[in-house]
Amino acid sequence: MSEELVNMGFRSIGKNVKIAKSCTIVGLENISIGCNVQIDENVFIAANKGYLDIGNHVHIGGACHLNCAGGIKLADFCGLSQGVRIYSVSDDYTGYSLTNTTVPDIYKNIAISPVNLERHVLIGSGSVVLPGVTIGLGSAVGALSLVTMSLDAWGIYLGTPAKRLKARSKKMLEYETFLLEE
Repeated sequence: MSEELVNMGFRSIGKNVKIAKSCTIVGLENISIGCNVQIDENVFIAANKGYLDIGNHVHIGGACHLNCAGGIKLADFCGLSQGVRIYSVSDDYTGYSLTNTTVPDIYKNIAISPVNLERHVLIGSGSVVLPGVTIGLGSAVGALSLVTMSLDAWGIYLGTPAKRLKARSKKMLEYETFLLEE
């Protein structure tokens, strides 16, 4: 709960934050968490390099993995379903360089770039988001999708790679207004 988390070393932490005890979180000093945030069991967050900025009313489902070396931002009202993977850094898989964390950076060609999820973004279970991606306001990504490029606002996307299926309703903005007025 928030009271227990205040003195643990996070860069900042809001009210009504719940983090399951089974989570592994590295780099607390690089993590900012807003209010009304829930992080479920067995989530792994690596922020020893880069940063993680979590807005208000954000849910991170169980068994998610966030590699924050290039920076990750989850804006207000974002949701990550179970098993989502977000990478802001990745090795080069072409074979023109060495790979993995045991090899010095000089021998690797690392892709490192921030990942931004704008307000009201929803990512379905088992999906993967790669470095440099911005997912636009109000968009949703279906389960088991691979997001390799930035996605426009207010769309529903799915597949490998993720492609726009149709528009997403903006009705949720009315409910956001009601909630914030309470």
